[in-house]
Amino acid sequence: MPTIDQLQPAAKGDVLIYQPYCPKEKHKILPYALSLYVQGSVEGERRIEGGQSIPFVASWYVSNLPSELTRCNFIFDGKADFSYEVTLLNYEFINYLVDAITIFQESQSVDFTQAFYRKLLRLDESASKPLQ
Repeated sequence: MPTIDQLQPAAKGDVLIYQPYCPKEKHKILPYALSLYVQGSVEGERRIEGGQSIPFVASWYVSNLPSELTRCNFIFDGKADFSYEVTLLNYEFINYLVDAITIFQESQSVDFTQAFYRKLLRLDESASKPLQ
């Protein structure tokens, strides 16, 4: 499996399907995000400010349509106790992969955005639920 810096761009036809779902500023990286998506997994490290990074393995179900759902599984530090799952629309997850590639280009480290981790850990859901 190629690493992020070895990815080849996806076929133009595949890219065109996802372009309407991707902000213009992300179009340049979209072909590489689609190539990463088709791999079905990636290894990386969650950077912790002021602490040691935590390694993770992320895997997901691959589907071709932007509006289908993708189930993503993350295992942190190789421990089942630190396993999380989130289901997203394909185009939404591909946008997170674009962000992960951008992070890689800036830091040479595979990681996802804070927004993705908030969704993975369902932090926004609990904050929006009324108290009972």
